[in-house]
Amino acid sequence: MERNISESLLIIFTKNPEIGKVKTRLAVTTGNETALNIYKFLLQHTLSVTSNLNTDKWIYYSEEIPEKDIWPSEIFSKKLQQGEDLGEKMENAFREAFKHNYEKVIIIGSDLYDIVQNDLENAFLELEKNDFVIGPAKDGGYYLLGMKSLIPELFKNKKWSSSSVLSDTLKDLKNKKIKLLETRNDIDEFHDIKNEPAFSKFLN
Repeated sequence: MERNISESLLIIFTKNPEIGKVKTRLAVTTGNETALNIYKFLLQHTLSVTSNLNTDKWIYYSEEIPEKDIWPSEIFSKKLQQGEDLGEKMENAFREAFKHNYEKVIIIGSDLYDIVQNDLENAFLELEKNDFVIGPAKDGGYYLLGMKSLIPELFKNKKWSSSSVLSDTLKDLKNKKIKLLETRNDIDEFHDIKNEPAFSKFLN
């Protein structure tokens, strides 16, 4: 049984970094090898902005839990995503968190360069005052979702990876107290990185 050292939990969803299986929309332009290298770069960034966060942290892998990875086991608990689609996988992760009696739970992906530790600290602070926190993404989805109790409807009847995810989610929460964070740009396609200096080394 895992021991909670905090009332707050950060869940990080990640894909196993395998060539041809990550950043496939980006790979259309950059090629599979460059897309994989960019994803590994984003994983390192996610590690750097989450390692010192004063919460418990669970990493959820898409395919399998590798024997060796970049996430130190003394900081990050490793788990496997369970479910048919992204919604079901996220719902199951939140359900597991609340089963462990966490009071504030936030989920993020691992492909957001446009985020720092302070953003996550602020999200947890906002969750003390609100029922939900959401970080809108520029593409119409969200890069962060936080809650204090599970609402399964949030994860059903959504067209994941589409521009309607955020608006459909907000409809499910119309009577709840919500804090919308700053809009950020998650990395999915070439236009998301072409003007970002941090990615120029991958594109030359």
